[in-house]
Amino acid sequence: MLKVYVAGPYTKGDMEQNVRNAIDATYELIKLGLAPFCHHLSHYVDIIHPHSWQQWMDIDIEFLIDCDIVLRIPGESKGADLEVETANKAGIPIFYSIDEIKDAISNAHNGKIKS
Repeated sequence: MLKVYVAGPYTKGDMEQNVRNAIDATYELIKLGLAPFCHHLSHYVDIIHPHSWQQWMDIDIEFLIDCDIVLRIPGESKGADLEVETANKAGIPIFYSIDEIKDAISNAHNGKIKS
C-alpha cells in the first residue's frame, strides 16, 4: 500500500477548516486504497497537550521521510512548504491534487509513482 503524506496549511487562516480540508483529502486517499498520514490530526492532541511548532514539525518530518508520495493541498503554509522541500531533497514525488495521484497510479510502471 502506498503511503501518502498529506501536507497543507494548518495555522494560517481558519485552523478548523484547514484540519477539515486535510481530513477530506485523507478520506479520498483512503478510498483510492492508499495509506495516508494526516498530521493535521495532531491538532486534537495539541489542544490537550500543546507542543511547539518545531516539535510538531520534527515529528511530521519523521513520518514524511517514510512516505512514498506527498499530497500538497492548497493554501499558504510555511510548514507545508518545508515538507515539500524535504520531500524534494529525499526524492519523494509531490502531487498537488487527488486527480494527479489517480493519474500517476494508473500510469505507474512496476509500482513506481513519479510526479
